[in-house]
Amino acid sequence: MTESVVQLKSRNACLLNAGKVDDFWVQGFVRVPRFIESNEVVELGRIFASLFTQRAGRKKGNHYDLAGTDEESTKPVLPQLVNPSEHCPDLQNTQFWARARQVAVELLGPGCSLQNEHAILKPAGYGAETPWHQDEAYWAPDLEYESLSIWLPLQPVDEKNGCLRFVPGSHRGEVLEHRSLGNNVRIHGLEAVNQEHPDGVGCSLKTGGVTIHHCRTLHSSGANRTEASRYAYILGFGRPPGIRSYARDFSWKNARRTARDERRRQSGTKPTSDGRRMIMVETPAPTQING
Repeated sequence: MTESVVQLKSRNACLLNAGKVDDFWVQGFVRVPRFIESNEVVELGRIFASLFTQRAGRKKGNHYDLAGTDEESTKPVLPQLVNPSEHCPDLQNTQFWARARQVAVELLGPGCSLQNEHAILKPAGYGAETPWHQDEAYWAPDLEYESLSIWLPLQPVDEKNGCLRFVPGSHRGEVLEHRSLGNNVRIHGLEAVNQEHPDGVGCSLKTGGVTIHHCRTLHSSGANRTEASRYAYILGFGRPPGIRSYARDFSWKNARRTARDERRRQSGTKPTSDGRRMIMVETPAPTQING
């Protein structure tokens, strides 16, 4: 890959400026137009095209269709790959991982950790829409989270191929009621109930840009109507979750009966909260990203 974590730290890789930090906490998201070098994005695109073609991690339930029933006989419309660095460890030595770690510390503090890693493919011409949802709706209802996701598209994105859209300030409320997409419990993906936001803020990005959003920020993305596949690579960071004084009722999680869960049971893979894991983050040397 382009540079190791050690190399990046030695030349003081950038952090967000104060304005970007304020935007994140006020709006619940921020767009960073220049985050990593374009040559690394191209290389990541090749890696993920190969991993999705191989359906890496399929038997363990780490490759599955977010928006379809995920049966072996069906064509996936929104495939996701959880923990891709298990299949390509070099991903952990990328510029993206190094800078993502540093931005996470800038926003959440030195006690934060990498908690999830995944990639999503919207196939050319038919990649499905991702309805409005909050990431925390997928997680444990008895825990309190302060987490964020850093979303890197592996090609330019806009409304035609599914850039992210956000509802400003929506992170300041509680987790809304969700359900399986189309109210079909065979589908893994979730959608917030009765949520339409035509005025949501779309975040188009050129190569090398990212968006960063809070785990309670309502967000969505449109279908891919272009002739090229749309890939996105996401790293999620958070402070250690705390035990809530009372557990919430995330009934939508218990209602799901997905093909992914069945494959996990058959392979003997222990169920987790959608691939979340804890990897401690070292405190980086600060400078700034101003883009």
